Amino acid sequence: MDATRQRFLMCRPTYFAVDYAINPWMDPTAPVDAGLAIRQWEQLRQTYLDLGHEVELVDPVAGLPDMVFAANGGTVIDGKAMAVQFRDPQRADEAPAYRAWFEAAGFEMYDPKHVNEGEGDVLLVGDHLLAGTGFRTAHASHAQLQEVFGYPVITMQLVDPRFYHLDTALTVLDERTVAYLPEAFSPGSQAVLRRLFPDAIHATMADAEVLGLNAVSDGRHVVLPAQATDLAAKLRDRGYETIGIDLSELRKAGGGPKCCTLRLRQGKAIK
Repeated sequence: MDATRQRFLMCRPTYFAVDYAINPWMDPTAPVDAGLAIRQWEQLRQTYLDLGHEVELVDPVAGLPDMVFAANGGTVIDGKAMAVQFRDPQRADEAPAYRAWFEAAGFEMYDPKHVNEGEGDVLLVGDHLLAGTGFRTAHASHAQLQEVFGYPVITMQLVDPRFYHLDTALTVLDERTVAYLPEAFSPGSQAVLRRLFPDAIHATMADAEVLGLNAVSDGRHVVLPAQATDLAAKLRDRGYETIGIDLSELRKAGGGPKCCTLRLRQGKAIK
């Protein structure tokens, strides 16, 4: 298996907190160790650097505790960036902060016409896009994704509120392979996934419940939550190299490695 060098965008969790609840993971009454969250995030960032990937940083903004989840900041493919429109008002001000970064970095910008929470719900697999809906990103946004990026878009209907974004229920391992939790999808979407990916890895509910599928793969190395031990074993059986990262503090807001990581695709990936 060949690793592909990636360019990522991340945001330091300087202002991380759980001050509100917009998904089932969040409990504002539970204690959060912001210092530990930063140390765990730094370990994730260093892991990417050690693997040879490039990591860009967007400045965190006070009062936006979820801005650390950079995957929701946009969708970037072939040098084009689609900005986001959040469902929840608590996250709305993240959108212009990420949009400003994309503009300054020279990406060709597109504004969303509907609620669209970026790469949290939009995953590129080979020559098509899997696009989630059901809790956050509006189904109507999928047509715009196809028009902007020119990839066929396949709608994935999410049905379990714990897996509110597609990247909490499915991870892209390489251009032909995914891992996913079948129970997170509607019967029709499960049938589509079986047809598209007959050799997919199926995660257990136990691993999904520690956000094990919120993982990042470069085609060889898979960075995933350290607690997802069964999934890691299945990945190693398939020939992938796994790197477990403890992001337990960020999981209190419903985030894992992939939530913290936005791919910046400026063109064809670099081998």
